[in-house]
Amino acid sequence: MTIVLSTGVARADRLVEEYNAYIGEEDLYNSNGERLSEPWQIIRQDRANYHRFGTSQPGDEGDSFFGSAENREKAERMIEYGTIETRAARALVRGDVLINVQIFRGADGDYINVTVD
Repeated sequence: MTIVLSTGVARADRLVEEYNAYIGEEDLYNSNGERLSEPWQIIRQDRANYHRFGTSQPGDEGDSFFGSAENREKAERMIEYGTIETRAARALVRGDVLINVQIFRGADGDYINVTVD
């Protein structure tokens, strides 16, 4: 997976939603108990835990976008076309971190920007 660093270039895309999420131990493992190793996998699992399984930790905020399983499946592509700070990617994989996720809609589709709070 390629991690794109923000260049500071302004886009005319529309912010759809923004939320904070605490990435805890349970977000680091999929439903089969396998350890996740990619930031997009962990974001997807965090949102599945929140929406599908009703599991959340202090610091988790709701969102309507990832309430859809179809939208959660798009997480990898959305990070690929968005940005994630290098330190945010590393922190996600380690867990025990609060992240901020901004969901944008652009001419080429939806994407997310992820930062560490």
